[in-house]
Amino acid sequence: MATKTAPAPYDEDTPRGFAFALAAYLLWGFLPFYMKAVAHIPAVEVVAHRVVWSVPIAAVVLIFLGRTQDIRAALKSPRTMGMALITAALITVNWSIYVWSIAADRAIETALGYYINPLFSIFLGAVLLKESLDGRQKVSIALAVVAVALLAWESGGLPWVSVGLALSWGFYAFFKKSLPVGPNQGFFLEVLVLTIPALAYITYTEFNGTGHFGDTGSGDVLLLLGCGVVTAVPLMIYANGAKLLRLSTIGIMQYIAPTMIFVIAVFIFKEPFGPYKMAAFVLIWIALAIYTSSLLRSRKARQAAAAAAAVTSG
Repeated sequence: MATKTAPAPYDEDTPRGFAFALAAYLLWGFLPFYMKAVAHIPAVEVVAHRVVWSVPIAAVVLIFLGRTQDIRAALKSPRTMGMALITAALITVNWSIYVWSIAADRAIETALGYYINPLFSIFLGAVLLKESLDGRQKVSIALAVVAVALLAWESGGLPWVSVGLALSWGFYAFFKKSLPVGPNQGFFLEVLVLTIPALAYITYTEFNGTGHFGDTGSGDVLLLLGCGVVTAVPLMIYANGAKLLRLSTIGIMQYIAPTMIFVIAVFIFKEPFGPYKMAAFVLIWIALAIYTSSLLRSRKARQAAAAAAAVTSG
């Protein structure tokens, strides 16, 4: 009997996949406006509502896709649930830093963190998975380190918003690969395991009078309910788009959201952007250009190898 093999990474871009991914990155790029609207609400409370109101949306999507059986199987697997707990904890840290930083007028540092993320991911692959790095990738990582050092020199301490976002999302993506379910199912499991502590926190704040969900006359109820939409919808759109694109294409498109956040922070939120920040961003942009050239070169090499193999087999 033939054995099943794992599907190979998608190696062809499709218009549908590009549209999905572009929509997700644009939604993430505009997200700072929503986070500014809830900036008067403590970040922990916002994150709790992001969790709670994402659950029904994610559940409806899984029912529509007919993948509820995957969730039943996952709930019976201690290993799967253990990995879901790890990824849930990491995404909670990431969301908390993000929500707080936008409210605290530090969106520029947020953008830098998400620019650094792909470089940190290849660093993680080299350290934890022993993946080899080419010369361009090493230069990219070195430039990112110099950029962070510049900001640390300017502020007298580590730019923890940028570093925290890059670390939490990088490790989240790393461990997410070990979660033996699809991306939509994995997201549902993550918010599901976070639901009890999130509900407990919301209940506590409402009982002691510090919560905002009970303030029906302020519009906060609708804003907090909307946290589920702005959280779950882009993630699930992205998950479907990523399946229909090359990894290198996704790697390049991921710059869209931090670029939008950067533009919004500087030109709309009017956050200070001095010479040290400018130098750090220039270094990061150079690093990302070098990293992108490495991605494109790798793609061309794979295409050439595939074409040669096809000629040989023909």
